[in-house]
Amino acid sequence: MSGDDNIIVDSDFSFSDAIAGTNAPLEIVDRLSMVDVFYFSFDGRRHQGQIIVNSDLEDDASEIFTLIEKLKFPIGKAIPIVAYSWQDHESMAANNTSSFNYRVIEGTTKLSLHSFGRALDINPVQNPVIYPHGLIAPEGTVYNPQKKGAFTAANTIVQEFLKRGWHWGGNFEQPKDYHHFEKP
Repeated sequence: MSGDDNIIVDSDFSFSDAIAGTNAPLEIVDRLSMVDVFYFSFDGRRHQGQIIVNSDLEDDASEIFTLIEKLKFPIGKAIPIVAYSWQDHESMAANNTSSFNYRVIEGTTKLSLHSFGRALDINPVQNPVIYPHGLIAPEGTVYNPQKKGAFTAANTIVQEFLKRGWHWGGNFEQPKDYHHFEKP
C-alpha cells in the first residue's frame, strides 16, 4: 500500500468539465492548462486538487505547489471555479484556491488577469481582500498574519512567486489583496 492511497481527492475534473459554461473566447481557452496539485489541507492530510492556468504558467504553478506541499503550508482546497458556477464570491467564501475565471475586476469593466489564467488566489479566508473604507471579502473574514495559511511579505511562498516575476496583492496600494498573485 503506497502513501498515495491515502490522498483525499478534492477535485478530479476533466478539462472540458472544468471549463464548461465559461464565456471565455476560444483563443483564451486554447491557452489554458489544467494542473493537478497536491497539498496538505487544514485537516493535516494530503489532498489533490486542480487549478487551470495559462499554459505559459504551468511550470510555475506546478513548482510552487510542490513547494507548498513540501512546506506543508495548508491549502483549504483547489477546485476549478466551475464547481461554484463561476461565482468568485462563492469560491472565496468556501476558501477555494483557484486561477482561471473569465470575469472583470470587481467594481470595473476591465477583464481580470484571472480571465487569462494569469492570476492565482490562494486561501481567500485566511488572506482576504481588504478594500478602502474597510470592506472585506470574503465577508466576515479577518486578516490575521499569524494564522496558519496566511501570507506575509516574508513568507517563503510569497518570495518564490516574486522571484518568478509574479506580483503579490499584499503589496498592492489598494485594495490589499492578500490571496492574489498575478503574472502579467
